[in-house]
Amino acid sequence: MAKLTKLDDIVSLCKRRGFIFQSSEIYGGLASCYDYGPLGCELKRNVRQAWWKAMVQMRDDVVGLDSSILMHPLIWKASGHADHFSDLIVECKKCHTRTRVDHLTDKDGRTAEESGGEPADTKDKVCPNCGTVGNFTEPMAFKLMFETEMGANADDRMTLYMRPETAQGIFANFRNVLDTTRVKVPFGIAQIGKSFRNEVTTKAFIFRTREFEQGEIEFFCEPGTDDQWYEHWKQQRFDWYVSLGINPDNLRMRDHAQDELAHYAKGCVDIEYRFPFGSGDWQELEGIANRTDYDLRQHQRGMRSINDWIEAGRDLTKIELKEESQDYHKGPLSYFDEQQKKRYIPYVIEPSAGIDRSTLAFLVDAYDEEELEGGPRNLLRFHPDLAPVKAAVFPLVKRDGMPDIARNICDGLKKHFAAFYDEKGAIGRRYRRQDEAGTPFCITVDGQIKEDNCVTVRHRDTMVQERVNVDQVLNYLRDGMDNWMDK
Repeated sequence: MAKLTKLDDIVSLCKRRGFIFQSSEIYGGLASCYDYGPLGCELKRNVRQAWWKAMVQMRDDVVGLDSSILMHPLIWKASGHADHFSDLIVECKKCHTRTRVDHLTDKDGRTAEESGGEPADTKDKVCPNCGTVGNFTEPMAFKLMFETEMGANADDRMTLYMRPETAQGIFANFRNVLDTTRVKVPFGIAQIGKSFRNEVTTKAFIFRTREFEQGEIEFFCEPGTDDQWYEHWKQQRFDWYVSLGINPDNLRMRDHAQDELAHYAKGCVDIEYRFPFGSGDWQELEGIANRTDYDLRQHQRGMRSINDWIEAGRDLTKIELKEESQDYHKGPLSYFDEQQKKRYIPYVIEPSAGIDRSTLAFLVDAYDEEELEGGPRNLLRFHPDLAPVKAAVFPLVKRDGMPDIARNICDGLKKHFAAFYDEKGAIGRRYRRQDEAGTPFCITVDGQIKEDNCVTVRHRDTMVQERVNVDQVLNYLRDGMDNWMDK
């Protein structure tokens, strides 16, 4: 089993090197909200880009979408979020801390699911704040969607929701994408975007936050082929993490039990990562679900309902969804298969990844500590595709034209990928700073360049140094990054 990293080490490094900061820190911080610093925003951008490249750019059967965060409130009525998207919470009668019922643990640290008990039974559960046992209020529902308002005047004011997931924007645009592109079932619509959940219990740095980014695909397929596509996407998504350097020993797939499935799901599996919470806990990194045809059918009901209510002049805030018609498979969100000459509502396979959680997993898995003769070395062994900076360029000393040569090399590399120039401090300290930033290659310009036109390239993971001709540096680095996983 791979070495487990302490979460405190990751948090400390992230603050020290400018990866992640507490949001609103100068005002005491805002719970469960974080800001990505100079290195962090580059890392997260690279994670996002790697996801998009693998899920959209490299496939012929997936197209992209960027839907609005604010959508018509009836979308959330049709999806079920407006009525059912809530958590059961309890309040400790002693310290008044509110906690999700499913997050409470007993004296042995086990949740109700782990101990086989009833979720709503709190008599042996421990308050995570004050340690009191079994002294809770009755469970109550807590809505998870943030509300806001649109409209300047009372007569046109409308209550809206900050979207709790990106999926519904895809379902709402299913017909638009179908009518304006050349896609045919089976095909997917992919989206990366922000979602918002008023979580009661937040934990472990950026693992669970109230504002987060998702990378989701809704893959539409013919009923009867859904099991095949479900297996396809399970393997595709697991392999993606491994291809970017995650140790397979720290990954696993966990199938949801029948009583754990969402009401619309035929099947669901979580890709879990061994995060450094406590002694090392398996936590969800991504979910892949077979959502059947539930969502498109629900939005068909919503479309029929709103049209009828508008015609009748009724209050849309009190709308109730009409019963589903018997010929629902012929509705506006159905698909006509030209080859088979039949119409149906597609089934949907949904791989849903957390970009922030993925970023945390890549950080944890890349973190390493080494004991060297000169002292300890902390480093991030990022895959080059994810590394915030691909190469750093140093002049050995600030004389004899070395800074000018180093700057020219760095400027040339910046045309192709992120590079960084540094002339401050001893060369060893500069190497250490880049090790903690996860930079795969460091390039040093020394006095010998005037004799052989070569620079020294140092490899982050092995610290091996090689002399490379200045004219070949770009190709050398490109080859090294392209063949990274073959080493």
